[in-house]
Amino acid sequence: MSKNLTKRAEDYSKWYNELVVKADLAENSGVRGCMVIKPYGYAIWEKMQAELDRMFKETGHSNAYFPLFVPKSMFEAEEKNAEGFAKECAIVTHYRLKNDESKPGKLMVDPNAKLEEELIVRPTSEAIIWSTYKNWVQSYRDLPLLINQWANVVRWEMRTRLFLRTAEFLWQEGHTAHATKAEAIVESEKMMQVYADFAQNFMAIPVIKGLKTETERFAGADETYCIEALMQDGKALQAGTSHFLGQNFAKAFDVKFATQEGKQEYVWGTSWGVSTRLMGALVMTHSDDNGLVLPPNLAPIQVVIVPIFKTEEEYNAISVEADDLVAQFKKIGVSVKFDNRTTQKPGFKFAEWELKGVPVRIAIGPKDLENGTFEVARRDTLTKEVMEKEGVVEVIYNLLQQIQEDLFNRALEYRDTHITEVDSFEAFKDVLENKTGFVSAHWDGTAETEEKIKELTKATIRCIPLDRKEEEGICIFSGAKSAGRVLFAKAY
Repeated sequence: MSKNLTKRAEDYSKWYNELVVKADLAENSGVRGCMVIKPYGYAIWEKMQAELDRMFKETGHSNAYFPLFVPKSMFEAEEKNAEGFAKECAIVTHYRLKNDESKPGKLMVDPNAKLEEELIVRPTSEAIIWSTYKNWVQSYRDLPLLINQWANVVRWEMRTRLFLRTAEFLWQEGHTAHATKAEAIVESEKMMQVYADFAQNFMAIPVIKGLKTETERFAGADETYCIEALMQDGKALQAGTSHFLGQNFAKAFDVKFATQEGKQEYVWGTSWGVSTRLMGALVMTHSDDNGLVLPPNLAPIQVVIVPIFKTEEEYNAISVEADDLVAQFKKIGVSVKFDNRTTQKPGFKFAEWELKGVPVRIAIGPKDLENGTFEVARRDTLTKEVMEKEGVVEVIYNLLQQIQEDLFNRALEYRDTHITEVDSFEAFKDVLENKTGFVSAHWDGTAETEEKIKELTKATIRCIPLDRKEEEGICIFSGAKSAGRVLFAKAY
């Protein structure tokens, strides 16, 4: 098959869009700004979902489901949150259509079916969930509430890109309620760590853990913890956020509890989420000019077996060998596919599975049967090796673990060589334009300076790293005092 992918070096954005479509991950739909996630792409999302869901349950959370629609008055209850999402809201105003008598076959909004109160299609669920928690929490015995939901949300984005920014997307959102401030902060930090562990150990994506500035913070939060990743084009991508909400939503929705001493107090809240944007991060961190490169932990198919034959007799003999391999792989939990299609030639299959990022390919031909060997190809390095049939399943099992580790280390090396310390605004601009990546620089802590730098360079403060050294310095832009370096980058 012909891939005809644009080279990353020529046009990274075009390469990404082409790859998502050609690798059968997703496509644009008939609805502006919305995507269709295709079976192969959804299979990757399901693996992400399963692992995250396991991690959430291990940390004591339970899944629930809340309505898609939020009454406008309820949405407005927490002012900062409402203002923060107002420009992205889709609103339902009517509940019925009727035939347009002037245009046969056409429908129009029935003016008599106007809703008494308009409904917001959820851009996030804090409002509906906290209004529910009011009924669930009466006493300290009801706390903590540790709830997660898997859902879709709608944010009416004007510029959309498959997975990275769509008007509707899939995500999970955790919403927890606690008796004390300290407990809620521990929860916020814990969930940021869960996301970091998932990104690094499962997606093979190194991340930097940090805090958002007040300007970049989630609307309605007192603090936003984040994990930031670096893509191959030197742009940053926010891979997950965890918010300490203080008592903001509890006060907005009057969620109080009786303490052990019998006093009435507002609960403390958190919310945290990751979305199908992680699919974009996965594609952009590891893939190459030949197509997807998938970490084995996320690959729907970890090993593909391709037969090479001319006669039916050869095909039958190879199939016996392949079926035995499939059974052995399945026994040890490796997902495997025997590509026994007779409608496509081996060269087509090689190109297809390479494009789809299958980590390991095994080719079996008549000579392999004679010699007791298999040809084994790695997708990440595009290298091939002839391996003895004896013990090959165990060798490939270990190879999959090696590929997972190598992909992480490759991404880590790129990330670490693209964090540049600068001490002047000229050097700052030079790195952004020529080297790209994260720029570590002193900032005076003001929103004015942050906004001015963004205006002049399109770079934002991605995070205040949690492990940063406390060192006094001079802000690269204003010349005022700085308490430490922060990470700037251009971002998705």
